[in-house]
Amino acid sequence: MFGQWFFITGFIIFVLYMVIRTFYYRSIAQREEKNSINMKLTLQDAEILIRKHQVQLQRALGDIDILTQELTALKGDIRSLKQRNSQYKIETDRYKARIKELEQKIESLL
Repeated sequence: MFGQWFFITGFIIFVLYMVIRTFYYRSIAQREEKNSINMKLTLQDAEILIRKHQVQLQRALGDIDILTQELTALKGDIRSLKQRNSQYKIETDRYKARIKELEQKIESLL
């Protein structure tokens, strides 16, 4: 009878130990699952932000390319305007010299 009682008590303690252990590991598994879900959501949010910033970066790089092209075109325009200005200065100097010559001729005729 003592052996039977000892066996039943040991069996009950073993069953209780296994039940407690099962609940403990199940709670750990649930916690890990929640952490995993939160991590997945965080990664998805991070991917969305990365895509958003990548699109903004691509737009900015495209804008930079456009601005570079416009800057190059404006540099060419500035060069041509400088050349025209130089030509106009030369022509103005020639016209001033011609005017002086004509004024001298007029004075000599008077």
